[in-house]
Amino acid sequence: MDTCRVPANASKCSGNTMECFMVLSTQAQKISIGILCGLFGTMCVFENSLVLYLIFSTPGIRKKPSYLFIGSLALADVLASIIFVCSFVNFHVFNDTGFSKEVFLLQLGGVNTSFSASLSSLLLTALDRYISISRPSEYKLLMTRKRAWTALAVLWVTCATIACLPLLGWNCCVLDSACSELFPFVDDNYQSGWVCFVVVLLGCIVYAYGHVLWRARQHVAYMEKHQAQVGKQNTRMRMDVMLAKTLVMVLAVLILCWSPVLVLMIYSIFGRLSNHLRKVFAFCSTLCLLNSMVNPIIYALRSKELSSSLRRVFSHFRKQLKITEEIPEAESTHKSSVIETVCEDTHAM
Repeated sequence: MDTCRVPANASKCSGNTMECFMVLSTQAQKISIGILCGLFGTMCVFENSLVLYLIFSTPGIRKKPSYLFIGSLALADVLASIIFVCSFVNFHVFNDTGFSKEVFLLQLGGVNTSFSASLSSLLLTALDRYISISRPSEYKLLMTRKRAWTALAVLWVTCATIACLPLLGWNCCVLDSACSELFPFVDDNYQSGWVCFVVVLLGCIVYAYGHVLWRARQHVAYMEKHQAQVGKQNTRMRMDVMLAKTLVMVLAVLILCWSPVLVLMIYSIFGRLSNHLRKVFAFCSTLCLLNSMVNPIIYALRSKELSSSLRRVFSHFRKQLKITEEIPEAESTHKSSVIETVCEDTHAM
């Protein structure tokens, strides 16, 4: 296996060790990663910032717990895209090693916090929909704004604490333990624990959405057997079908984007990775960024309330643009009329 060899007299926490994790060997690979990160990162920041603006600029939307969870998801994805792109490109494309172990672990903690918070926000969104469909009569009592804010606070504190453990001392340099083959200075046991944490989050999301999908299909089957009842029930059936399609899309994107990274991380725990597989891991890591880019399209912009809010924003923007274009025209018309008046007065004299 073509793994990187650290000189025998070098510490596993030295700069030479960090260079072993810079697996992109050709200029084409670096350009490809740079383009992917730049494209996905820019789109992710734009889309999620737009979602945050729509949620918190609309009083009727920001009061609903479900949109607080979507807002948390958008915020986590904005942070994930900024921190991930800056640190990932700086490390793999520009091969910058001019920073300390603590700075690297701080950057890694930021990436882990934002991606973990993104997945945890997806879980809260899934639980919100699970409660709304399994206990609709009690939903407003169970899912209050106070409980939603409390859940979000616990979520972010938990994710930040878990992500900062390597910086606080759980790393292979301090413990003198086995280091990860994918991340410098990271302890193998910590990586195993983080993978288990993410797998549990994904499992809960899949279970919650699977239950919602099952209930939606049950309702569609029930409605098809009672075709005589129309009106609101047919509307509800169309909503259930749309919900089912959305959930299938959610699960497909989630599994597609996170499975390659998690599989390689699990494999690295039990076996050694070649440089080729570590290059594959570097490219697969951008799929997590892709997931953050797709999240607002699936969760937010498919919402009727946010879509109507977006149309209002665009309509207001067009009106402002039109007014801005009309002002110079009005001023030039006014100036020309003044000039004509002056000329007429001059001829009259």
